[in-house]
Amino acid sequence: MTASCYILYSKSLDGFYVGATQDDVAKRLEKHNIHSYGKHRYTAKANDWEVFLVFEVNNFAHAVRLECKIKSMKSKVYIQNLKKYPELRNKILNETST
Repeated sequence: MTASCYILYSKSLDGFYVGATQDDVAKRLEKHNIHSYGKHRYTAKANDWEVFLVFEVNNFAHAVRLECKIKSMKSKVYIQNLKKYPELRNKILNETST
């Protein structure tokens, strides 16, 4: 089974959303943009979400660990650096693999 940790970006909010899924990320993005997850969710504040970065991993548990690690950093700069530096992506993947 494969899973993904994904990061979305909204230009109107100038903010990021981090999630984990076993579904197709494109379908997940569409659901966020049409507010399928409820009006009170963070992603309901905008409808211009776009995929910023996706981590494909072997199982959902790893995707959730990765999601939690990225969220724990509480840093927009860290997220931007994940996209910019492949070595940082490799490091976080290794840290969350077990």
